[in-house]
Amino acid sequence: MGSIETAKDGGSTVDTFGEAELITPWTHSVACGMELLRNPRFNKGLAFTEEERRVHFLNGLLPPAVETQELQVKRIMRNIRKLKEPLDKYSAIMDLQVRNERLFYKVLLDNVEELLPIVYTPIEGDACEDYSEIFHNPNGVFISLKEKGRIIDCLKNFPNQNIQAIVVTDGERILGLGDLGCQGMGIPVGKLALYTALGGVRPSVTLPITLDVGTNNQKLLDDEFYIGLRQKRATGKEYDDFVEEFMDAVKQAYGEKILVQFEDFANHNAFRLLAKYTKTHVVFNDDIQGTAAVTLAGILAALPITGGTLADHNFLFFGAGEAGTGIAELIAQELAKQGKLSLDDARKKTWLFDTHGLVTKSRKEDMMEYKHPFAHEHEPVSDLVAAIKKVKPSVIVGTSTVGGAFTKEVLEALCENHETPIVFALSNPVRKAECTAEDCYKYTKGKAIFASGSPFPPVKYEGKEYVNGEANNCYIFPGVAFGCLISGATRCHDEMFLRAAETLASTVTKEDLARKQLYPALPQIRDISAKVAAAVAEVAYEKGVASNLPKPADMLQHVKASMYSPLYRWQKTKKLSH
Repeated sequence: MGSIETAKDGGSTVDTFGEAELITPWTHSVACGMELLRNPRFNKGLAFTEEERRVHFLNGLLPPAVETQELQVKRIMRNIRKLKEPLDKYSAIMDLQVRNERLFYKVLLDNVEELLPIVYTPIEGDACEDYSEIFHNPNGVFISLKEKGRIIDCLKNFPNQNIQAIVVTDGERILGLGDLGCQGMGIPVGKLALYTALGGVRPSVTLPITLDVGTNNQKLLDDEFYIGLRQKRATGKEYDDFVEEFMDAVKQAYGEKILVQFEDFANHNAFRLLAKYTKTHVVFNDDIQGTAAVTLAGILAALPITGGTLADHNFLFFGAGEAGTGIAELIAQELAKQGKLSLDDARKKTWLFDTHGLVTKSRKEDMMEYKHPFAHEHEPVSDLVAAIKKVKPSVIVGTSTVGGAFTKEVLEALCENHETPIVFALSNPVRKAECTAEDCYKYTKGKAIFASGSPFPPVKYEGKEYVNGEANNCYIFPGVAFGCLISGATRCHDEMFLRAAETLASTVTKEDLARKQLYPALPQIRDISAKVAAAVAEVAYEKGVASNLPKPADMLQHVKASMYSPLYRWQKTKKLSH
C-alpha cells in the first residue's frame, strides 16, 4: 500500500503511483500499511492501537498484541543488556533510530546513565573507527569533493527541508583518535541524537553532515571496505573554497538563522573557521566552546570546596589545542566579567604546556597564532613536573590525549603548594585519559577534586567514597543549541557559553560536593538542558540577536513547554477514503 492523497473535504483521492499525479494545495499525504511501518518518524510498532491498525491498513501486518511504549522500552533494554560487546550495543540502539524514532529517544532518555557511554563518549569513538565495517544505513548527508559546485543539490536531496540545526565534521580529528575521514559521520549523528534526547530539539529539524575532503590515514585508504574518498586530504585554497561553498549553501537551503555546529575539525582549521564564520553565520565549535563551558562550570562548582574565588587560582593546561586554549580563554573571560582582572591580566593566570613544553614568549614565532595570548614571559621548561613546580597551578587540565600523563610525580608535585588541587583529565576515550580517578585520589592522598571526560566508577579511599564528576559536553551543547533555536538567534556569542557554564555550576548541590562530585547526576539532564537553553536565550535577547519576538515572559517555562517529547501521540483517527 503506497501513499494516498486525500482531499480535506472528503472528496476523491489520487493514487500517487499513477502517471498523472494531481498536486493541489488542499491535499496531504498519509503513509499507511507497510510504508507506515517503515517510516521511523511515525512507526510505533506493536504500540499501534486496534483502531489505528484498522484505519491505517495495518491489520495482518503486525501480531495481534498491543503494547505500551513502556513495555517496548523494557524489551529493547533487555535485548541490549544481553549483548556482551559495547559496539554491538551501539549498533543495536542506533538501528532502533532508523526503525522507530520516538522509541529510540524514549529508550535513551529513560536510560541515560547506562546508554550515554554507548551512543556518545567513549563507545562512539570505537564506532567511528569501525564505521565502514558496520555501515549499512546512511544517516544524514555525505558531501565529498566530487560534489564541488553542486553542494546545494546534495542538501536538496535530503527529504526534510525544514532544517534548523546542523552538526558538521570533516573527520580530521575524531576525539583522540585522529583522522578517520568519512568515518567521522558517527560524531554528528551522536551529537544530534543528544540534541533531541537531552536538549529537546525536534529531530525533524536536525541534520548530520560529513564533509569528505579525503583522509591522510593510510590504513583507511588501503581498506577495501572504506566508504569515503580514496585520496589524501585537500588543503589550502581547495579546502577553504569547498567549506565556503558549503556554508553559503546551508544558508541558501535553510535560511539565515541555520545553526551550524563545527565538530572534530583539526586545530589548524577549527580556530580559523570559527573566527571566520562567527561573523556571518550562527556557529559554534563544541570542542572549543562546549568543552570550555563544561570545564569552567566544574571549576566554579568546586569553589565552595577550595575556598576563595576564581581569581585566587592559577591554571595549567596540559595540551594546547582547541580544547585547552578554548578553556583557558573562557576562564579569562569569566575572570574579566567578574571584574577581578582585565582580560589580559586574566590570561596571565593561565599557562599552556604543549608537545614542546611550557608555552612562553620566547617560542612565539614558532607556534600557532591561537596560542599567542597565553605565551607569557618565562624561561623554557620542557618537563611537566618542573613546570608545575615553577608555575604552581592549583588547577591542572589535561586535554592532550596522552594516556597516563598525570603520573604519581605530577600529582604529588601538584599537592606541594595546594591543599585541595583540582584535576581534570578530559581526554577521550578512556585509554587516552591523563589519569584515572583511582590514581588521582591515591597519589594525592584524597586531597584532589577530580573530574574526567570519560566515565569512571566511584572510588573508595580511606573509607570515603568519591563520585567521579564527568565533564561531559552533553551538559552544555544541547542546551546552547536549543537556546539559539528557541530565541531565533542570528549570531552565537561567547557570553552564551559563560552563562551556560554559570547555570550548570548552579545546579550542583551540597550533597554532590560532599562527594567531590562537580556535576549533577545525568538523570537530571533534561531539566538542566532546559535551564541552560533559557539562559542562552536570555543572552540572545540581551544582545539584540534574538529574532523570535516578543520575548516570552517566563523563558524557562517557555523552553520546557517547547521541548520535544518522545512519547507516542495517541489520538483519535478518522478512516480515510480510498
